[in-house]
Amino acid sequence: MQKVAVFRIADENFGIPIERVVEIIKPQKLFTVPFLPDFLSGVMSVRGIIIPLMDLRRRFGVQPTGKKERVILVRFETEKIGFLVDEMKEILMLTPQEISSPPAVFRGFRTEYMTGLGKKNDMIIILLNIDNLLTSEERIVLKDSIVKIEDGDGSGTAERR
Repeated sequence: MQKVAVFRIADENFGIPIERVVEIIKPQKLFTVPFLPDFLSGVMSVRGIIIPLMDLRRRFGVQPTGKKERVILVRFETEKIGFLVDEMKEILMLTPQEISSPPAVFRGFRTEYMTGLGKKNDMIIILLNIDNLLTSEERIVLKDSIVKIEDGDGSGTAERR
């Protein structure tokens, strides 16, 4: 059995392992950081901790619906990162029979982002490999930016959004 947090981006359902989820919150005030990749919206402060925010809609090339936006805070390596999504749906248990391997081609979606597909009732859930959502170069840029902000070396360039 695998327990997953299911959320929506546009018309698709996605899932991530619940053990990686720290908490689910409403979007916070964002601070922009120079030179971040486009899909990183900036950083936010959650109880005094600087958390980078990745807009999964931008990462996957879809337009945000903006209805019930949520931020899913997850453990990412030794840090936390926030994933901005259109809507949090539910927590589901998937049996091994309800999970299949990712197909070779999946409607233009990069399969390295997937661990598989879940099927529960009539719902298809794209199970994300959150460790592959950032390239090694993007991780370096992200970590450098956070260090500069935490050290106060951002030259005052962080702005509220």
